[in-house]
Amino acid sequence: MVRIALDPTPYNDTVHLLDFPDLVAGLGYEYLQLTPNPDFGRHFHYPKVDTSMVQALKKRASDAGVTITSVLPVQRFSWPEEPQREAAVRNMKRYIEIAAELGVPMVNTEFSGRPEREEDSEAGFYRSMEELIPVLEREGIQLNIDPHPDDFVEDGLEAWRIIRGLNSTQVGFVYVASHSFHMGDQATTLIPELGDRLGAVYAADTFDHNRSNGLRYITNPPGNAVRVHQHLSIGDGDVDWAELFGTLKATGYLDREDALIVSNVFAENEHADDCSREQLAMLKELIANA
Repeated sequence: MVRIALDPTPYNDTVHLLDFPDLVAGLGYEYLQLTPNPDFGRHFHYPKVDTSMVQALKKRASDAGVTITSVLPVQRFSWPEEPQREAAVRNMKRYIEIAAELGVPMVNTEFSGRPEREEDSEAGFYRSMEELIPVLEREGIQLNIDPHPDDFVEDGLEAWRIIRGLNSTQVGFVYVASHSFHMGDQATTLIPELGDRLGAVYAADTFDHNRSNGLRYITNPPGNAVRVHQHLSIGDGDVDWAELFGTLKATGYLDREDALIVSNVFAENEHADDCSREQLAMLKELIANA
């Protein structure tokens, strides 16, 4: 059965880390993905939890009947400058250890390099992975990576090639629906390529910034090196959800025991509770109809 987890980012400013399990249970979810949070650890920073808090979080999750499926740290381990890359490797090693302490088998992340220094960023990525893969193997953790907009690699197929080049089954791919149009809108061709290396799917909608001759979004002055995307509720953007879930079904992902779909809507904090419940219902429907 497909696991549907909630990304609690909209609640970071109002809910304590230890209360997340009760929150997601109250919204109808059985699964939780831990994402950057002031008490857990922010983007690009060293994690802030100790063993005592890890144990407390495990107990709160158990008491709430919630399973923590995955941890999402974002670290600059593909950064073209060495001080930031070295710090990111140190930080990520600790996050991997924390995932193991939590009994969580999966860490999801981003490449976090720079598109204007693609060659240097790719080299930095492979240097970092030489250090991180042994830690992943030692702790029994799977690392999945998302080619995020404004990263050194944005195209989904090229990102998969870079991951494949590691020659390690310990590293897989995160398919983020809200990044579809930066990845090349290639669900039907990319997902079959990924096979069993597809580690997680994130479910939020987005608009296709390429439409209207590239003028759907206008920045001034023209030509700014910016990326625009959203994390909207399913159905509020341009993602072809029937196509995506049909492809996930056809490739066997929805039949895997470890299949993970994460609801990660960030655009509607003012009614996050209703949105989270609606996302759960819509995802169950999409899975049933696939």
